[in-house]
Amino acid sequence: MQPSTPSTPPAEAPRVAVLGTGTMGAPMARNIAAAGMPVRVWNRTRAKAEPLAGAGIEVAGTLDEAVADADIVVTMLYDGDTVEEVMAGIVPPAPGAVWAQTTTVGLAATNRLAARAAELGMDYLDAPVLGTRGPAEQGALTVLAAGPERARRRSAPVFSAIGARTVSFDQVGAASRLKLVANSWVLALTSATAEALSLAEGLGVDARDFLDVVSGGPLDSGYLHAKAGAILSGDYTPSFSVANAAKDANLVLDAAAAAGVHLDLAAASARRFARAAEAGHGDADMAAGYHASFIAPEESAAG
Repeated sequence: MQPSTPSTPPAEAPRVAVLGTGTMGAPMARNIAAAGMPVRVWNRTRAKAEPLAGAGIEVAGTLDEAVADADIVVTMLYDGDTVEEVMAGIVPPAPGAVWAQTTTVGLAATNRLAARAAELGMDYLDAPVLGTRGPAEQGALTVLAAGPERARRRSAPVFSAIGARTVSFDQVGAASRLKLVANSWVLALTSATAEALSLAEGLGVDARDFLDVVSGGPLDSGYLHAKAGAILSGDYTPSFSVANAAKDANLVLDAAAAAGVHLDLAAASARRFARAAEAGHGDADMAAGYHASFIAPEESAAG
């Protein structure tokens, strides 16, 4: 693992295509453009990309238009299947272009996407990011970049624009493995916060008393207060959705099964997020997994 320092963009800024302009992709595109790089964006629903035109970004009508002459293609889509579907339909961009794949897709999809990059004649970077909407908007993500050094060097201006830190690896797949480990921790913390607050609700305990008791001690964390605040206020504006959390929990479980590792907490979190999504909270922030505590598993299965 090689921590990298931010790089100064080259005199001739790379042309960047960003495919996917959702919660993460849109602010990433804005930050890349703000750093002085020409950016084209594409989204399956064009209307969701149109607001970026006001940020000096070109909104492409087709995939081929988006990637034409691009030096770096960034994918930030929903999951591995979506990335595969999108990249199956593009015409190869400029010779030697870099594909920086920032979507969390898991290990099996990472290998398939790397093979597709080779077919396209592109340098592939396995580059998932740590962070949610807030860090994406602030250009403060952590980028995990695995792949050829030449591709990492060419992509450094993009990674500096979207992130506060880049952690580099030589071997494709290393970044996705680390991302799954980090996600297992985030999912466990989110579920633990939701369960503690739901137990407080059930026992008639003021959740704020619980937060006060742990504040400042070894059991405290900023993440606990952030997710507890969302639950207590009922403000589930998504920084990372329940549906995405369920998807990532299953990616963690798939990787663990392949490695012969049994993850009871991840399995429980996957079930909780699935119940919350089935109850209509899929688009809400992952803190809304809280509601799973009040839905019996048999009710979810029956419904």
